This record gives sequence, structure tokens and C-alpha cells, in this order.
Amino acid sequence: MKVIIVGAGFGGLSAAAQLAYDGHDVTILEKNGQPGGRARRLRTEEYTFDMGPSWYLMPEVFNSFFDSVDRDPQDYYELNRLDPGYRMFFEDDVVDMPADLDAIYDLFDTFEENGAEKLKRYLDDATEKYENSMETFLYKEYEKPSDFFTWDLAKTGLKFNPFTSMKTHVDKYFDSNKAKKIVQYTLVFLGGSPSTTPSIYSLMSHVDMKGGVWYPDGGIGSVVDAFEEICYEEGVSIHYDQEVRCVNTHEDRATSVTTVNEDTFYGDKILMNADYHHAETELVPDEHQTYGDDYWESTTVAPSAFLIYLGLDKELPSLKHHSLFVHHDWVEHFESIFDDPSWPDKPSYYVCNASKTDGDVAPPGKEALFALVPIASGLDDTDSLRSYYAEKILADMESRLDTSIREHIDYQKIFTINDFAEDYNAYKGTGLGLTQTLWQTALFRPNHQSDNLDNLYYTGQFTHPGIGVPMTLISSDIVTDMITSA
Repeated sequence: MKVIIVGAGFGGLSAAAQLAYDGHDVTILEKNGQPGGRARRLRTEEYTFDMGPSWYLMPEVFNSFFDSVDRDPQDYYELNRLDPGYRMFFEDDVVDMPADLDAIYDLFDTFEENGAEKLKRYLDDATEKYENSMETFLYKEYEKPSDFFTWDLAKTGLKFNPFTSMKTHVDKYFDSNKAKKIVQYTLVFLGGSPSTTPSIYSLMSHVDMKGGVWYPDGGIGSVVDAFEEICYEEGVSIHYDQEVRCVNTHEDRATSVTTVNEDTFYGDKILMNADYHHAETELVPDEHQTYGDDYWESTTVAPSAFLIYLGLDKELPSLKHHSLFVHHDWVEHFESIFDDPSWPDKPSYYVCNASKTDGDVAPPGKEALFALVPIASGLDDTDSLRSYYAEKILADMESRLDTSIREHIDYQKIFTINDFAEDYNAYKGTGLGLTQTLWQTALFRPNHQSDNLDNLYYTGQFTHPGIGVPMTLISSDIVTDMITSA
């Protein structure tokens, strides 16, 4: 069987490797000049940055991919657990999250009375959700309501109060504002807010505190390299700088894709790892679209991001590999993303300083870091707004770290809404896809298979199980089974 895959992000690379390992003839077409999609690298003469994902979580999901192609991840990159996993900059305090679970319990005891015991109960619940989700929920395709509304899944789902928000769930356990923020910060990775994300996603605290925060030597880019290398080892043909212009069809089948270079590639099956909205509304002929404009306008789009990549000619000792800067009341920031889309006035943000762990991303005495501010998708994005907001974030960092930054900038690049739209064809410039609300979970996310072209498939963060690299790998695991069994 010949399979054409559009997009060399994690979804496309992992699916290609698995399909090729199973003996199929696989070709990947990638719009950009390197693999990774949102996980590609930015390199300058002195500095190297992971442009997108920078947290290596759920190593067991990565291991599952390597097992599926009879490989060992240790043959491709070395994995190190970060300790502390991250540093939280509150307005009145700085807190490090240790790798040791007992130390985390001790830390929560400093936040409030019986904090450790409260966290133990919270994590017991989170762990049960995680284990049940991995067993019965995540690695499953939901093509029709009967796939979702089963008795076993209903029992599991109702047990975890799917109609309860994360905010309500967390409030039942903790009084401390610090404790609440620590167990909810991962919502940024899901593109959601505490008031709309279902409480089942408290399982992310299990991922964080028990599973650990890891760093692959060379960054997430080294993981992309590993996936690409496996593809080549399995005989996958990868064509870079080949942006797909359209999907060609005959009756109810997709026959080929044509690129902007006017090259046509034929396949028995076609798998889209491109932005789902772009693929459906721009590449697939109107008469064969499963989801039209009305559907997309009804969705809740996950945030975009305002990113500043910085090469500094000094070191910032106060930063850890991962640092989160949060305001006491972050409700206003979430409202500016979901309720009243606007550039946040008092943003919380994340800083990745891989230089703290990896000596190869910057020269000695210098650092390569980036700051990420979650912002609403679809906002106006102008040069003046970019400049204003960069100054705002850098000034806040200088104040919170009590050091100079702007006068030590060797290199600076801003990447935000228009760049996501241009480089990745991202709907409304989203950095993540569709947010994880109850009604955009499982059955309620866009399908892995087209309703109107029976050999056209989709993978990636728009599909089940959702946002993040591990979820994308699971999505590709699901869809490769669908492709090979059809």
C-alpha cells in the first residue's frame, strides 16, 4: 500500500515510521525546510532554540512509539529528569518543584495546614484518572456515538465527574492560591482555562509530579531528529519545501495531492498531519468536506502564543530550565483568552532556558531562552503591538528577576499569531488546535477519517485525544491502525 502523508510534524513522522515498519510505501510532503512542524528548531550562528514544545512529559508514550517500530529511545537520545522540574515565580515568593515526591508533599505542607495530605488525596484521584484513561479512553477511536457511550466508559467517566470543571475540582482540595496554581498550570498545555477544562484533566498532576519533567539532550529537536532518522531507516521518502496545494479526488476517494510546485503524488491512502481546518477548507474540494465554515466558527479555538526568542550575552542565575511567572489573580488573563479576546494586561508567562541543562545551545557565559505568553487566537498582530508587548514582557522579567536583560540581547526574534498562520497554516493563528473542553473531547473532536473520502485520514492535535506531543503520538497510533485495517 502506498501512503502519502502531508506534514512532517510529530504526527506525520510517527505515523510514517509505523506504516513503513509494517511494510508500506510511505511518502511525506512537508511545507517547511525541516521536520518537526511546531517542534522545529531555530538556529543562529551561536544559539539554538526549540521553537515550540519544550516539555518532555509522559515518557511512556514515547517509549510506546519506539516499541512499535522495534527501537530503543536510548539509541537516539539521552533522557534526563530535571530537578527541580520547574520554578514558579509568584508575586510574593519563588517556589521550586522538586523531583522527589516526598519533597513535594513537604512543600505543600508549607502552603497550608495538612497540605501534604490534601495533595496525596488529590494525586490518588489524578493517578486513578490517568491509569483509567490510558487503559480505556486515550488509545481508542471514537467514530460514532456508540463507541463513546458504552457502559464501561460511562461508569469510568461518571466516576470522574466530567461535568465538573478543574477550578471546582481543585477548590474542593486546596485553599492555598499557590497550591491551586501549581496543580493547574498544566492547563496551558491543554489550551484551556480552569473554569472550562473538565476535571478529568487533573490527571496532568500525576504526569507532572509522579511521571516527572524530563529533558532529552539536544532538546525536543533531538527527538524530532530521532523520528526522522527512523523514517529514513524504514525507507520513508521525505520531501521538504513541498507545500500541498490541493487533494485530488475521483468519486468518493482521494487519488493524489498536488503541491504548489505542481508536483503530483499518488497514493492509496492519504494522511493529513497538516492543520485540520486548513486541510478541510483549503485542500479538500468543497463537496467532500466533512467540516465546513459553520462548524469551525462554532468551535473553541485553543490559544496562540506570543514568543520571544532571546540570545543573551550574560547568564540569568535566577532562572531554572523551566520557569513560570504567574500573577496572584490569573482569572483576568484567562478571560482575555476565552471570554473577551484581547492582549492580556497582566499576563502570566513561561520561560524556557535550556542553557541551564544543555551546554550546546549557547556559547559559554551566554544563554538561549524564550518567553511564551498564552494569548487568544485571531487577535490583531502588528509590528507595533509586537514591539510594545516584547518590551512589556522583558520589563516584567527584569523586575521579577531584579536584573538587566534588554541591554544584553545578542539575538531576538518574535514569533506569534501571524507567524503560526503563515508557517503552519494554523487556524486563526492558534498554537495548539482546539481547546480541551468537555464538548471538544473524544467523540466531539474532528474525526480521524473523512466522512466523504473513505481513504483520507487525519492525525494531530485537532483529533482525539488532543493537544500535546504525547497526545499526537497516540493520535497517530490510532490512525495507523485504522489505515492498515481498512
